[in-house]
Amino acid sequence: MSEFLVTDDAVQNQMAVSGLLSNEDFAQIKTRQQLKAALEERERNYSKALYNIEYEKQLEQLQVELVKLQHWIAKKQMRVAVIFEGRDAAGKGGAIKRFTEHLNPRSMRIVALNKPTDLEMKQWYFRRYIKELPNAGEIVFFDRSWYNRAVVEPVMGFCDDAQYSQFMRQVPEFEHMLFEDGVHLIKFWFSIDKDEQSRRFNERRKNPLKQWKLSPVDEKGQELWDKYTYYKEQMFAQTHTTFSPWVIVKTNTKKEARLETIRHVLSRFEYDGKDEAKTRVLPDPNVIMRFHRSIYH
Repeated sequence: MSEFLVTDDAVQNQMAVSGLLSNEDFAQIKTRQQLKAALEERERNYSKALYNIEYEKQLEQLQVELVKLQHWIAKKQMRVAVIFEGRDAAGKGGAIKRFTEHLNPRSMRIVALNKPTDLEMKQWYFRRYIKELPNAGEIVFFDRSWYNRAVVEPVMGFCDDAQYSQFMRQVPEFEHMLFEDGVHLIKFWFSIDKDEQSRRFNERRKNPLKQWKLSPVDEKGQELWDKYTYYKEQMFAQTHTTFSPWVIVKTNTKKEARLETIRHVLSRFEYDGKDEAKTRVLPDPNVIMRFHRSIYH
């Protein structure tokens, strides 16, 4: 975990707000060593506390930029779709929450579709996703997408070989049509290693507020790890295009991944007020990279 640098004023203000230390405590603290001792006395990790404080500070500044971006997209009547894909427990939902928690719901949607109905299973595969695409002036965040058929469905046996092959032939053409029609499509793959996924699954089992996230499909994620890897690599090889590239996000450190994912989206647009941002709006290339670069890492 990298260290963030913060000013003493930022430390005091944000620790007071978060309840780590009171303003009375700070009246007695004159040095960083005293601050460290005060936190350790309360069984708080000094470095982790500073990291978390700076994370919240940067997140707030980036969310301000997202509000500006949303306003600009609405004014320009643009259509933006952001896809979040990745293995189970990679942090997709948490990232979407940080993207959307301060946006205007009138020009933003989150799409997380259930399994297809019997009727939908008899329709063209893309049909149920087409009706969820952004309207003019809108941003849509897909918590999983049509790429279910590229990885999850063949791994779990939810589609047959013919359906899978047809999808893989059609998806670049489908996305090229979106590109030609002016839809801005951003495709994220949240990359997590096997040990970290196992740790997060165990955390979910123990936490009653997160147990709903576990499903039989999730539980098989570890068992079928290599099969997931095969289909993931096939997906990248066949659907990474110049007009619709895959963006790989290293997500073993959730908070870092959230910040850099937001930065990537901001970097894609020259929205009004971008030059006045109070934080960096270009992503870290060691965390965010296009697929063709990620194969060398």
